[in-house]
Amino acid sequence: MRTPLIAGNWKMNGSAELVASFGRAFAEAELPGDLEVAIFPPFPYLEAARREFAETRIRLGAQTLNPLHSGAHTGEVSGGMLREFGVQYALVGHSERRQLYRESDEQVYDRLLAALSVDMTPVLCVGETLEERDAGHTREVVLRQVGHVMARLEPAQRARVIIAYEPVWAIGTGRTATPEQAQEVMAAIRAYQGGFDRDLAAGLRLLYGGSMNAGNAAELLAQPDIDGGLVGGASLKVDDFLAICQSAG
Repeated sequence: MRTPLIAGNWKMNGSAELVASFGRAFAEAELPGDLEVAIFPPFPYLEAARREFAETRIRLGAQTLNPLHSGAHTGEVSGGMLREFGVQYALVGHSERRQLYRESDEQVYDRLLAALSVDMTPVLCVGETLEERDAGHTREVVLRQVGHVMARLEPAQRARVIIAYEPVWAIGTGRTATPEQAQEVMAAIRAYQGGFDRDLAAGLRLLYGGSMNAGNAAELLAQPDIDGGLVGGASLKVDDFLAICQSAG
């Protein structure tokens, strides 16, 4: 049985008060028993989040990390530094990092290895643009992104990776892949993993990450190969994010 995960990516949003409000709400919230919850706040809020979330089930994640452990890299943050703040997850390959900051598949791979090296759980983000979907290249694009990383890992490393499918055309647009569209891609990812190891594929956690919200979460999460969500805009609203978490039960 795969443990569901609802992860909130705040991107470059948030405030100290938002951190505190999540801490208060989730300290009292009733959540499904086996659910994992993670918040990925901007770096400056990690220490406040660690304090505020101490009495909750929320775990901390980082939105990115540098593949190196230290050095003359102004403005960058390493995995070792993040671990000192209790960070357990790291996003790698988010579409905004790929598009806005030109992160290549190889750079995504390096960041994923860096996360694994400090015992963080990497959440590998993959997905196609609208042009790629309209051209019928969804499966090709997604499996290329998955394969560039997963085919090069050792079995023990693969077992520690979570994959988030985030159709680029559905991020921040209010558009959402239908449950059937999302399930089709998730099933393809799981089948691809089955080529390495059927048991690993059966245990691989797959998240949907394209405008999941309180209104569509239950239907998406009911799909057999969707094990949780990587939530964007709705993760900035306490009540909405809590509703998504509760729908994962």
